[in-house]
Amino acid sequence: MFYNLLYPFHESISWLNVLRYPSFRIVMAALTAGLISFIIYPIFIKKLSALSFGQSVRDDGPQAHLKKTGTPTMGGLLIIIATVVSCLLWGDLSHVGLWLLMYVLVGFGFIGMVDDLKKITKSNSIGLSARGKLIGQLFISLSALLIYHMDFSSLPYSSALSIPFVAVTKFSLDLPSWLYILFAVFIIVGTSNSVNLTDGLDGLAIGPVITSAFVFLILAYLAGTTVGDFNIAHYLKIPRVDGASELSVFCAALIGAGIGFLWFNTYPAAIFMGDVGSLALGGALGMLAILTKNELLSALLNGVFLVETLSVIIQVMSFKLRKKRVFKMAPLHHHFELLGWAEPKIIVRFWIISGLLALLTLLSLKLR
Repeated sequence: MFYNLLYPFHESISWLNVLRYPSFRIVMAALTAGLISFIIYPIFIKKLSALSFGQSVRDDGPQAHLKKTGTPTMGGLLIIIATVVSCLLWGDLSHVGLWLLMYVLVGFGFIGMVDDLKKITKSNSIGLSARGKLIGQLFISLSALLIYHMDFSSLPYSSALSIPFVAVTKFSLDLPSWLYILFAVFIIVGTSNSVNLTDGLDGLAIGPVITSAFVFLILAYLAGTTVGDFNIAHYLKIPRVDGASELSVFCAALIGAGIGFLWFNTYPAAIFMGDVGSLALGGALGMLAILTKNELLSALLNGVFLVETLSVIIQVMSFKLRKKRVFKMAPLHHHFELLGWAEPKIIVRFWIISGLLALLTLLSLKLR
């Protein structure tokens, strides 16, 4: 809003010229979202406690989790609000990609909110049916991708897949549009549910989310920025995405809001994000992978979420086919809990792995 309303006056008010630089608005978006979170979360937590919006814990889960029953949940709602408000203030509102990211974030958040409210009102951990969640996720993903397919000038559509560690000038896989859209839907929905599965310990999910958002910030900025006649994407041999640097504003806002949430979600958590947060954040990360043309590379970057999901799939398939469990409990973080690992140890080690995967992702920019 500031860019669209105030930048036209930069010729008469010279200092407004700073608004044209995404780098300035990236920093301001992060600071704004973080400030909103730090100021409002104490009030938000008290309000949720007063409304008895507490977490319901599964009876068949680790017994140590029973003490978390009643901890305020739906904290992800404020992450969404802080991110959207910050984007509206500092983003270029003529950029379609920014609106698509906010649409997916809010849309998936709404599905999660309905799920959370059902859990709270029924005082159990079941919530919205798996079919209901999936239908909502498919609708929002497909509608967002169809808008993306319209090929707006601020967000050029491409159905080509770049291969990690391979120069885009040497090889890329160009899919038919219908197949690409189906694949993209799979990425968005899959990432959303993966983050949801990972959100089982205090701070476990939000840490890798912040890490992934930071890497996407860098990838988007590099893919869409030209310095004079120097084309950064061409130099790095990655897909060039005109206007992608504007997506970095969204990433920065998400990081700021996430850090503000983590302050209160760190062990022992004063608030949980709930499905309203995990589904929304995962959906946004999936959409970022699509819009920055890092669909396949996102599997490496979001490796923690991927492994958590694979552990559930392996556990279910093994039990159905062999009547045996591979892990003591799935998702994977519960397996380590039952092995006797302290919760903070599991969380920090998963964060470390997420950081290492982020470094490998960035390393791929030069190993092409």
